[in-house]
Amino acid sequence: MIRPQTDLSQKQAISLYKNLLLPRRIEERMLKLLRQNKISKWFSGMGQEAIAVGVTSALSDDDYLLPMHRNISLFTTRGVDLYTLFCQLLGKADGFTGGRDRSFHFGVPEKRIVGMISHLAATMPVADGLALASKLRNEGYVAASFCGDGATSEGEFHEALNLAAVWELPVIFVIENNGYGLSTPTHEQYACDDLVDRAQGYGMRGVKIDGNDIFAVMDAVSEAKEHALQGEPTLIEAKTFRMRGHEEASGTFYVPDEKFEKWDEYDPIDRMAEWLKSEQIVSGEDELDEIQEEVDNSFLPELDRALEAEDPIFDRETEENRLFTPTKLPKKSTKNDSSSEKRFVDAIQFSLKQAFEEDEDYLIMGQDIAEYGGVFKITEGFVEQFGKDRIRNTPIIEAGALGAALGLALEGFKPVVEMQFADFISCGFNQIINNISKGQYRWMPPINITIRAPHGAGVGAGPFHSQSPEGWFMQHPGLKIVVPSTVEDAQNLLYSALYDPNPVLFFEHKKLYRSIRDTTPDHCTPEELGKAKVIRKGTDASIITYGMGVHWAQNIAEEYSSRGTELEIIDLRCLAPLDMETVKQSVAKTNKVLLLQEPSTTLGPMSELSSQITEECFEDLDAPVMRCSSLDMPVPFSPELEKHYLADDRLKGTLEKLLKY
Repeated sequence: MIRPQTDLSQKQAISLYKNLLLPRRIEERMLKLLRQNKISKWFSGMGQEAIAVGVTSALSDDDYLLPMHRNISLFTTRGVDLYTLFCQLLGKADGFTGGRDRSFHFGVPEKRIVGMISHLAATMPVADGLALASKLRNEGYVAASFCGDGATSEGEFHEALNLAAVWELPVIFVIENNGYGLSTPTHEQYACDDLVDRAQGYGMRGVKIDGNDIFAVMDAVSEAKEHALQGEPTLIEAKTFRMRGHEEASGTFYVPDEKFEKWDEYDPIDRMAEWLKSEQIVSGEDELDEIQEEVDNSFLPELDRALEAEDPIFDRETEENRLFTPTKLPKKSTKNDSSSEKRFVDAIQFSLKQAFEEDEDYLIMGQDIAEYGGVFKITEGFVEQFGKDRIRNTPIIEAGALGAALGLALEGFKPVVEMQFADFISCGFNQIINNISKGQYRWMPPINITIRAPHGAGVGAGPFHSQSPEGWFMQHPGLKIVVPSTVEDAQNLLYSALYDPNPVLFFEHKKLYRSIRDTTPDHCTPEELGKAKVIRKGTDASIITYGMGVHWAQNIAEEYSSRGTELEIIDLRCLAPLDMETVKQSVAKTNKVLLLQEPSTTLGPMSELSSQITEECFEDLDAPVMRCSSLDMPVPFSPELEKHYLADDRLKGTLEKLLKY
């Protein structure tokens, strides 16, 4: 028999029972709707309700919850509006995502709920960021993040737990171990006796509980919150069982019948009902039936209303406007009218310093960026000026830091994440592409995250420290991509990125860090991102490029100018959004186009630009659009090999071919 450690009033006990019963009754109705083809899919939490109800009941309304797809009981216990919830589950226009995402892939900011995505464990680092926000502002709330046993094999699970332990964050991780990852039993997922054993390896508390005992859940979470607020995160493994399939279509044929028989005896609702009767809180089955009728009456009218609600209507402008929040640029500083000579690297450091001095909500995370100052020394001296809370070394992680940045941004911070080298951004691809870029379109408020990434070849660093991955992100709406080529742009575009209320990837060419310099004002000038520049005017052909390509183009333009050929150079500056108007004006003027890029040819940024020019400027062209790119191969280490790999090696030949048309 389950028993609470503390006394509950009759009202509290009945309320707890209703909180358990409500999601079960909703699920039973949803299964009927599924058979009627009125919903497309259902992930059942039957048999697991005590975990989400217990966690939510033990925490306060200020604490964050990060649920998974079996946690409808979390939403109902937190008091989410049922009509809107049902509209979400039915894909209606009045749902939390307006039909833009499915089932439980949503959040409710006013209820402090941050929803899941399909990629398991992806929101666990987000919980770290939310918890860090609480710690930095001393606000006294915790973040509770859920996952299943299957998700514990994902890398982001490990990164999140390790980061939480190292930073001593007020966070609680809850594993709902229901015995199966879809159809894979736990003995084929991990070799340790219990998943909670991993807590010791991370240096955090670990607690194993009966997940079908709501009182055990509440007691464990209450204790975990006390520890979390003292800087000691907890990993809770709640043993439970999934009484239906992973989702209804997959069935349960892989589960032995005896398991269902065993766990049926531990049904959390039946156990709670028996306790209510044993404590004489209810008189018997008749009173329980009355409670069930009351519960049904609390949601059935809202469900019927949702079934009749409007479906989404597609309006392209509305949908596209959800991708980005309009930018409100800060006023140009008038405090300092002086100028000074700066290198590319100095301009980046200068921009960061100005923003950090202006707004305490900025902080930066990355590997070796604190006392060491980063491998390129951009944050050198920042710890002394801004303190360790805002200049934060991370373990060697990418996804964990990016997920934490998302959590911080949801709490109003303006996090900067430094990728030690742009090559390593691939390890954070899931967070950038699936969590960050899609967030505002789905349901999130503005997300001010700046991701700095030193990229580029020409420094003899080989295949894993020389890549230019900026093009990888162009096909993913919701991201702005900035690649400066000059000292002035490094200074002003980074400053603008920092103030942009949208996610920005800011690529900094390593070879330019200390090889170019210019005199710039000692204050940053903000501008709207997405505007190209005419670097050099010409009439015979247009070279459209960005980043290091601008310098290659300027060198060859000087050479050809002495021969009487005038080349126009367009510096795109931003790959997303693309400034096609400036491009089209140049094409109409010169009628010949060479697209120059440092990345390899196939599916590089200029492949997209070539398509758009061909589609929109065909009648202005006197020659085929030509691309000059680095070779389709990894970046070689040897300076001699690297020299011939890079696009610059073929620029003159490609330009000659274009001009002969």
